[in-house]
Amino acid sequence: MAQVPPPTAENPARRILPVTGHKFFLLFLFLLANLALYPYMADSGVRYRVFRMVGAAVTLMSIYAVSFRRGLIFVALILAVPAFMEHAIVFRTTLVPASVFNVVLSFAFDVFIIVVIFHRVFAREEPTAETIFGAVCIYLLIGFSFARLYAIVAIIRPHAFYLDPAINLHTVPVGFDFIFFSFGSMTTAGAAGISAVLPQVRSLSMIESVLAVLYLAVMIARLMGTYRTNQPNSLESS
Repeated sequence: MAQVPPPTAENPARRILPVTGHKFFLLFLFLLANLALYPYMADSGVRYRVFRMVGAAVTLMSIYAVSFRRGLIFVALILAVPAFMEHAIVFRTTLVPASVFNVVLSFAFDVFIIVVIFHRVFAREEPTAETIFGAVCIYLLIGFSFARLYAIVAIIRPHAFYLDPAINLHTVPVGFDFIFFSFGSMTTAGAAGISAVLPQVRSLSMIESVLAVLYLAVMIARLMGTYRTNQPNSLESS
C-alpha cells in the first residue's frame, strides 16, 4: 500500500485529515437532547440542575468536536468560559440587562463552533456519515445561536415580542419561546403564539430564514455533486 505524502506548504489540501471518531454524531445527540429537555426545565430544583448539566455537556462536546488543532482548542476554551457559567441564562424566566454580556459571549462561542465545523465538513472531498452529522449540527447550532440573538434583543427591548394570551400562559417571553421562534423562522413554518413586534426582530427573522434555506441548498448541492462525481466510477467498476 502506498503511503500518503505528508502535508506540505505546497499542497495545503493534505493538511485536511479525515474526520475520525464520532465527534459530530455525539454533538448531534447532545444538541437534540438539549432541545428536547427545554420544555421540562424549571427555574430551580433537580430539573434545573439536570438541564444545566446537559448544557455544560453540550459545551464540552462542542469543544471536543473542534479539537483538531491546539489553537482551536485554546480559542474554544476561552470562549466557552461564559457558556459554562451562564449556559442557561437566556432560558430563565427573569432576564436582566446585566445578562447581555454573558449572552453575547455565549453567542460568540456558538459562532466560532459553527465556523470551524463548517470549514471542516465542507472541506472534505467525499462526505461521510460523520460529516453529514456535522452538517446537521451546524443547522441546529444556527437555530440556538439566533435564539440567543432574540434573547439579547428581548433583554434590551422588553416589548420586542408579543405573546398571544389566548395561547400562552405567560406574558413575558422565556427561553423556550426564543427557541420556538428561532426554529419556526428557520423552517419558515412560523411560531404560533409569539410574534415579532420590533422591525429589528423581524429583520433578524427574515435573515435567519434566508440563511437556513441557503444552507440547506448548499448542503444538498454538495451531497448531490459528490454523488454524481462518484457515480461514473461505480458504474465502471461494475
